Amino acid sequence: MGARTERRVLIDLSPLRRSRDLRCLVLGELGSVLGTQLTTVAVPYQVYQLTHSSLAVGLVSLAQLFPLIAGSLLGGSAVDAMDRRRLLMVAQVLMAGCSAGLAVNADVGTALWPLFVLPALAAGFAALDDAGRSAIVPNLVQRSEVPTANAMFQALFQFGLVAGPAVAGLLLAGAGVRFVYWMDVASFGAALLAAFLISPQPPAGAVGHRPGLRSVVEGLRFVRGRQVIQGAYLIDINAMVFGMPRALFPALATTVFGGGASTLGFLYAAPGAGALVGAVTTGWVSRIRRQGLAVIVAVITWGIAITCFGLVSWLPAALALLAVAGWADVISAVFRNTIIQLAVPDALRGRLSGLQIAVVTGGPRIGDLESGVVATAFGDTVSVVSGGLACIAGALLLARLLPGFRNQRTPDHPPPERMSVVLVTRYGGFGHLQQCSRLTLSTLGGGGNRTRVLQCITRASPGAACSAFLSPGDHAS
Repeated sequence: MGARTERRVLIDLSPLRRSRDLRCLVLGELGSVLGTQLTTVAVPYQVYQLTHSSLAVGLVSLAQLFPLIAGSLLGGSAVDAMDRRRLLMVAQVLMAGCSAGLAVNADVGTALWPLFVLPALAAGFAALDDAGRSAIVPNLVQRSEVPTANAMFQALFQFGLVAGPAVAGLLLAGAGVRFVYWMDVASFGAALLAAFLISPQPPAGAVGHRPGLRSVVEGLRFVRGRQVIQGAYLIDINAMVFGMPRALFPALATTVFGGGASTLGFLYAAPGAGALVGAVTTGWVSRIRRQGLAVIVAVITWGIAITCFGLVSWLPAALALLAVAGWADVISAVFRNTIIQLAVPDALRGRLSGLQIAVVTGGPRIGDLESGVVATAFGDTVSVVSGGLACIAGALLLARLLPGFRNQRTPDHPPPERMSVVLVTRYGGFGHLQQCSRLTLSTLGGGGNRTRVLQCITRASPGAACSAFLSPGDHAS
């Protein structure tokens, strides 16, 4: 009984046992996330050491916004036109080059401008990497396992958010900033090796498709009229713009909770800790069929937690509420990723994943501006509480206006994917060729199952010549 309960609660790792490519992708992501978090801490630390200006630190983050959005949209277009494994490898090399540039800058005499330019370029390349990785995942697992695979990557990301800054702080205090940058370069080397070990991942329908603005517009046009996809984007924008008061944490740590730097650190860490717990206890997500409704409930939970956070002045209660908000956020992210990945054809998945990354990365920065403006006009508490209430109202409004998103449902038994196969079999005992016959095979699940069906046919028919007429997105060996 205990083992069964554990399987239902803890994250399901069985897809890792079945898919070698997924194992490689996960290991590469683990190294990349940890390395990226090291640099994410080291850059603002170094900028502040040079300028002693919090404004300069904030401008470093702002400088990454345009490259993030451009890299997400244009990178998603490239993901739909080229072999995605190669793009992952190129992205690792480019990001490693940016980190190496930061290390060299620290070695030869630190200048300020590389601390703005190189992280901004790395942010754009990271968006390309994220879009490619998101487009690959549904092709490595069965359809029913996509939520579980997304939960794995959310767990890795949240683990990086918690462990990466802690390790970075120790390394900065001990080995110095240049060592941190070279560690990041090494992490990209490990991610490059992992991407190299993945099987080729050509996108479906890539023939005649060119990356560029026209391709991006084609992806945006696909969203029109599809409420399921629109809801996944809009509800996240709503939550991040109105319900993300992280820009107020420094002021709240001092004025409301009467603390200093350590209190501020707790406030920043609490949502990540809650999200990590949420990610590793997602053994139940594959059983949820109404995923749009699950996102709506998660975002409302986020808004309630943030509203209550704005009303308390006892630090332990505030941290607990932020952890609940982080838990709700990661649940929302798992289902939003799954909805987009399964509702979009493979030939467009890179572009729509890129659009999602632009939303996820751009929303919090707009939210920082919104919370700061409201706090300046009405005070910090009013800003937090009003933002949480606006988040709840926005989620309810979107649920009302987008019934297709609210009523979205994945089938209990996904419809079979179909492909036609022509078999010519030589029967040795009869000494003649059987007449060609066209068979229609039905398979359940993703690329892995399709491959097993064809391999089973060829093993069961010695001497068989098999010619498969596959629809876009099918893979066979």
